[in-house]
Amino acid sequence: MTCDTRLLSPADIAAARPYAPLPDGADPLAVARARMQATGQWHDRQSMGRRWSIGCVALEITQRCNLDCTLCYLSDHAEAVHDIPLEAVYARIDMIRAQYGPDTDVQITGGDPTLRRRDELVAIVRRVRARGMRPSLFTNGIRATRALLAELAVAGLVDVAFHVDMTQGRAGYDSEVALNALRAEYIARARGLGLSVFFNTTVFDGNFDQIPDVVAFFVVHADVVRVASFQLQAATGRGALGARTQPIRIDTVAGRIRAGARAEIAFDTPIAGHADCNRYAMTLVADGRVHDLFGDPSALATILGATAGVQFDRQHRGRALLSLSRGLLRRPGATARLVPWAARRLWAMRRDLFAARGRAHKLSFFIHDFMDAGHLSCERIDACVFMVATADGPMSMCLHNARRDSYILRSVRTETGWWNPLTGQSEAAPAPVRAPALTRKTARGRRRIEIDRRHAARVRAGRT
Repeated sequence: MTCDTRLLSPADIAAARPYAPLPDGADPLAVARARMQATGQWHDRQSMGRRWSIGCVALEITQRCNLDCTLCYLSDHAEAVHDIPLEAVYARIDMIRAQYGPDTDVQITGGDPTLRRRDELVAIVRRVRARGMRPSLFTNGIRATRALLAELAVAGLVDVAFHVDMTQGRAGYDSEVALNALRAEYIARARGLGLSVFFNTTVFDGNFDQIPDVVAFFVVHADVVRVASFQLQAATGRGALGARTQPIRIDTVAGRIRAGARAEIAFDTPIAGHADCNRYAMTLVADGRVHDLFGDPSALATILGATAGVQFDRQHRGRALLSLSRGLLRRPGATARLVPWAARRLWAMRRDLFAARGRAHKLSFFIHDFMDAGHLSCERIDACVFMVATADGPMSMCLHNARRDSYILRSVRTETGWWNPLTGQSEAAPAPVRAPALTRKTARGRRRIEIDRRHAARVRAGRT
């Protein structure tokens, strides 16, 4: 779509369609760059259109989940939907490859993807990797055993992202700090498997003040944790909490991260997509101390320019450094400009590097501000770097969340006919799929609360 700064109306949302396939011969990177230019987001510190053609694409392989989060982007009817056929998943993988090219980050997600049949999950990971892209597993971790992670690593999994926070209502944990014990357990499961470990945390009214303690935990475990992502509370999907009631914004969350890291970290230097959606910072941790890498805008711009098109191996530090070195050697002028900057960085870290015997660990922080379903900015949608793969093509995650039912409650074309998401059976022709009536078994979030309240009222009325 062609966008301006206005908000999308309900009619606009209903009429929105996924991105069409790229024409033959089109350059995905050039298309991404044009999107950034059209939305006023193109500059020398923009990664979209320079380093990659899309930030990531979510591949939803199930709508089912084994948690009932108070903030959840899934549909009211997600639990009634069967897992889409494996051949349809493969078709979406091929679509992602055709649309964005090799080395695209593919988030295998849901619902929780570990609820899918294990052999199918392994096959999906293998397919993504075979198509030259990087598969990541996004999970709440409940069923992500070490044995499963080891099997997925052999199949080609690159990253595992654990989502852990207080919105999930996990029994036995009464605070974000208490959940650090569970985070430590998940780290132990993934340690030594060659996987890059991420953690996702939803920031909401109930944990905003505890974010520094969570960040401090990630700093301590920076030898394993590579990315700590913080997603801001949004009124979308089936969650019961709705919109924010206190100033949870990119700048205030960035302040909480700085407090936990006990370091000045720049979140306004590197940009990925729209500046109102995402903020990113890369740090090095040596001897428990955090050092910001990208506080110098000119140095970052030089690095991005010199390494445009270079892919870094997140699983092997040595290979990543080798790729960086090769990129810089091809541009000696950029290397010369970066030498004084690198020398200043190393000098500032000298005591911590000496204490750590020269070892430092990369720890990146990412802040993502999802939009409320009824408050979608057209410009931000058009500059989106976080897509969802649908049967018709990729679509912005925020837009997809706003009209999820229209995509998951649709027949899917397969080799044997039209697969019905509510029956899980193939039919001769696509039939209208009506939203099913919700029951206590299939309802989650606010709808389940409503059903429980009605049931309690009926019980009280019967007793009186």
